[in-house]
Amino acid sequence: MVDVLGISVGATLVLIVVALHFSRGTEWQPAEDISEKLLERRAATVPETDFPEPMNRSIGGGAAAAGAVAAGGEAGGELEEGEAEAADDDDPSAIPDDEAETFEIEFVKEGQTIEIKENETVLDAGEDEGWDLPYACRQGQCISCAGHITDGGHSEDYIKHHTNEMLGDEEMSEGYTLTCVAYPISDFSIETGESP
Repeated sequence: MVDVLGISVGATLVLIVVALHFSRGTEWQPAEDISEKLLERRAATVPETDFPEPMNRSIGGGAAAAGAVAAGGEAGGELEEGEAEAADDDDPSAIPDDEAETFEIEFVKEGQTIEIKENETVLDAGEDEGWDLPYACRQGQCISCAGHITDGGHSEDYIKHHTNEMLGDEEMSEGYTLTCVAYPISDFSIETGESP
């Protein structure tokens, strides 16, 4: 019934594999982590800059935010009367929820139409629905979150960009928008993940 030769051959092979596994010099050794050395070498080749890069990702980028220095180059100055209100006036997210108007936005690729308040970005509203929409910086400094408004015309006929630093008038006239800083001002349809 039981083949003694088969059992002995199997046991011999198992013993050989175990012996080879534990023999000196056959075990796997992880490679040395050279990431810090590589970063230091790359940093040495990048020239210092006098301005902060987006999200301050630059090597040697400025230590202060762009708006942190008061006029005349002195830090710590106070705002003139009325300056704080002017800064808040152009930020749609500052509109109270009970005063915000609601618009119907159709997400073409997602196949749904949702209501978005004028104080919420298109990206945030889509994420609230549980959709995995593309984005990177969330500050209008890249085009990872770009979308295309399919209703025709200039994108700013339908949305208000807050801090758009990447799209020019030519792209916006073709209907492109940055969903991370796009606040609706009208009903429209959008295809997410579409860049110029």
